[in-house]
Amino acid sequence: MNSAFKKMMCRFLAVALITLPFQTGQASMISTDQVSSAATVQANRSLVLNHLNRAQTVSEFQALGLDAQQARDRVAAMTDEEVGNLAGQINAVPAGGDGLVALILVVFFIWYFAFRR
Repeated sequence: MNSAFKKMMCRFLAVALITLPFQTGQASMISTDQVSSAATVQANRSLVLNHLNRAQTVSEFQALGLDAQQARDRVAAMTDEEVGNLAGQINAVPAGGDGLVALILVVFFIWYFAFRR
C-alpha cells in the first residue's frame, strides 16, 4: 500500500507540474517619471483638499448652500487630470492677494465637474 500511494502521488505531481502554469514574476526598475507622477497626483489632491478644509471655504460653501463633505467627495471622484488642472489654477493665483479668486475657482470647478456628467 505504501508503494501504491507513492506511485499515485508521483503521478499526480508529475501531471500537476505539466498542466498547471508556473507563476513567473518580473523584476524591473521603475522610472523616475512613474514615481514623481504618483507623488504629484497625491500632492495635487492634498492641495485641493486643504483648500476645501479652510474655514473661509467652508463658510462660502454654506453661503452657497453646498455641503463641504459633499465637495470633498466630489474631489475624490475627480480624475487625476481634473485635479491637476484645478491644483494648477490654485497655484497660479497670486499669493496672499487674491484668495477669493482661488475660492471661486475651487467652487466653480467642483460644480463644473460634478454637474457636467
